[in-house]
Order: sequence, then structure tokens, then C-alpha cells
Amino acid sequence: MTTGLGWFGIFRLGVIQASLGAIVVLTTSTLNRVMVVELALPAMLPGALVALHYAVQILRPKFGYASDCGGSRTPWIIGGMVVLALGGTLAAASTLVMAHSTLMGVIVATLAFLLVGAGVGASGTSLLVLLAATVSASRRAAAATITWVMMIMGFVLTTVIVGQLLDPFTFGRLVWLTAAVGGLAVLFTTLAVAGIEKRASVPSTLGNPTSAESAPSRDEFLSALRDVMSEPLTRRFALFVFISMLAYSAQDLLLEPFAGAVFDFTPGESTKLGGVQHGGVLLGMLLVALIGSGIAKGKHDVLRRCMIGGCLASAAALGMLSFGAFEGVGWPLRQVVFGLGTANGIFAVAAIGCMMSLVSSGRRQRDGLRMGVWGAAQAIAFGLGGLLGTGVIDVIRLIVGTTAPAYATAFAIQALFFLVASYLAASLSSQQAREHWARDSRSAALTAN
Repeated sequence: MTTGLGWFGIFRLGVIQASLGAIVVLTTSTLNRVMVVELALPAMLPGALVALHYAVQILRPKFGYASDCGGSRTPWIIGGMVVLALGGTLAAASTLVMAHSTLMGVIVATLAFLLVGAGVGASGTSLLVLLAATVSASRRAAAATITWVMMIMGFVLTTVIVGQLLDPFTFGRLVWLTAAVGGLAVLFTTLAVAGIEKRASVPSTLGNPTSAESAPSRDEFLSALRDVMSEPLTRRFALFVFISMLAYSAQDLLLEPFAGAVFDFTPGESTKLGGVQHGGVLLGMLLVALIGSGIAKGKHDVLRRCMIGGCLASAAALGMLSFGAFEGVGWPLRQVVFGLGTANGIFAVAAIGCMMSLVSSGRRQRDGLRMGVWGAAQAIAFGLGGLLGTGVIDVIRLIVGTTAPAYATAFAIQALFFLVASYLAASLSSQQAREHWARDSRSAALTAN
């Protein structure tokens, strides 16, 4: 029997998510700028490296299954963070190498981003499974909100502090600062996760912890993967994650160029527009945390309903952006972007909460493997989203010769993806899902009493 974590325990696990975000934001944003501006390298290079770090996360099912067999998530969370910190530091060092030899620097950067992807996959997958195992059903919506808000805080604090310390810029200073962030992330993660599993009485997932000497074989893993993928609910949710995240991730590379090309926003104004969107995301997350308290009152599928509503609202906002592309200057872009952010926040946190709720829904207890499958679907979608979104812009603009129809088409396609995702989310109301959520509801009622 698992005794649910209290709010302080949830906050501790949120510190790990913030630590993940702190390292990742340096490798995907700061190093991106250094490669393109200071080193005058093609923008395709950092784009390909970021795509590589997502591609590696196809190994998430393997990491999740290994943590299932190991009987403990803690070593995978800490070990993954160590690999991530090493990868982030090596990625920063690669820019120093690039300053002298572009080829050698690219080789070092490739190895570094492989490590970053592996570290994120190993640590992040086990962290979500641990959250699912230790947080009661009545607190999952709030827990998802807390951990993801803390990840955003990790983004913000790291960029602000490192940004202050990075000037005057040198490559050596970048390496040392990145190493310091990585070291602190490992320290905070170790302290945050220490004793959590024992304190929350988390049982071994498979009941037979395996030692390093008797690690599961490839055939055992493939057999377990086939078993998990034969579950209709797992497959349906994996498809939902892929389609919804494909639509969600494509926005990141489109909104600011769209504001500049169609609405004549300056670079500063378009950057502030990103802040408007993230403000909406935070509002949406908080709304789900408040609404999610309804789980304790018997509304066991409230997260699924928030997920559906968030997808439909995101589709509506993207449809408005598609229309606004033809209206141009004077159209209420900021208000629509804020609404899009709010809808995205509702959908994203509700999806994470549902993921935590459904991770133990299969015929056998393979929580880590199941979470790994969904994490891999998310990573692949994120890797493809930006490429497909920008690709649509380039192709349509080449065909019609103007910018507005290109962005209108891209946003319309994203809206369509969200509509498909809402249909898939609605299909999760199958008998198996309802029975599982009903068990969560009874568990929440017992916890509340």
C-alpha cells in the first residue's frame, strides 16, 4: 500500500524537474545562440543537435523497463541527472573546440547531445513514474502543475543568473558556468530524492529486483514491450501524446517569426509575445490544479475532460491565428496568443496528470516501460514538430510567394492535429480507463477520509 506524498514531498520532486530544466535550457537556447552568432555557424547545426537529443529519447521505454526490473527509481533519477550534467558541460566545451576546429567541435557536440538526450530520458522517465507511484489521485493535478511550474522556474532562473554572469563573454566562462549548473543540479537532485521511495512505501514494480549482473536481456525487453503495446489503452494514449505534442511543439518556432513577418513586431516586441504566451500557460496550469481537486469529490475523469477541453481550445485559438494571418496589423494578436497559452497549459498539465493516473492501468505492472513508451512518443513528436512546422512555411511560401498564407496553413494544420487529439482523448473513456479512474477515485476518497 502506497502512502501518498505530502506537499513538501511533491515540492522536493519538483526540484528535480527544475534541475532538469536548468541544464536543458542552456543546451537548447544559450548554446544555440553561441553557435549561430559568436561562431557564425549555420542555424541548421544547433537545430540538428537538438533534434538528435530528442531522437535519443526513443530509448525511454528501455530506461523505464530497466528501472522496473531494478526495483528502485532513485538510481535512475540520480544517474540520469549525472549523465545530463556531463552532456551539458561537454556541449558547452564543444563550442570552445569549434572556435579552433569546426569538425572536431561538431564531433564533440554530437557526443554531448547524445548524452543530454540519454540523461533526460533516464532521469525524466523514472521521475514521472515515481510521482505517479507516490502521489495520491486527489493531488495528481496539483502535483503535475507544481512540477511543471518549477521546471519553468528552472528555465527562468538559469537564464537570468547565467545571463548576468556570462558577460563579458568567453568560451571558458561558458564552460565553467554550465559545469556549475550541472553540479548544482546533481546535488539538488540527490538531496531531493533521498529517502523518498522508502518514506512513501513504494513497492517494487515487478516484485523481483534484478542486480546489475542479471540485467534483463534484449529478448526480455522486447517481449515486455510487445506485451505493453498490446494494451489498447496504452496504444491509444501513446497516439494521443504523439499527435497532441506534434501540434504543441510546432508553435515554438512559428509564433515570433509570424509576429514579425505579418504584424511588423520588432524583435523586442516578439520576444515579449513569448512572455505573453508563457503567462497564459501558467494560468492554464493553475486552473487545472484548482479544477483537479474535484477528483477527491468523485469526479474521477476530470483530468480527461480538461485534456479534451484544452485540445479543443488550442484548436480554436490556432484557427483564430490562421484567420489573423490575413488580417495583419491591428488584429488582437496578443490576446489570442494569451488564450492559446492558457489552452496549452490546461491541455499539457491535464495530459501529464492522466499519464500519471494511467501508468499502472495495464494487465501487468510495467509502469516504467509504459511511461517510457509515452515519453518516447512525446520526444519524437517534439523532434518532428519544429521541422514540419517550419517546413510547411517554406513550402507554401515558395508556392504562393507570400508569407500570410504560409503561416495560415501551418496554424490550420496544427489546429487539425489538436482536433484529432481531442477525439483520441475522448476515446480514453473506454471501460478499462473508466474502471481504472474509478479505482483512483475510491483511493482518493479513502485518502481524503
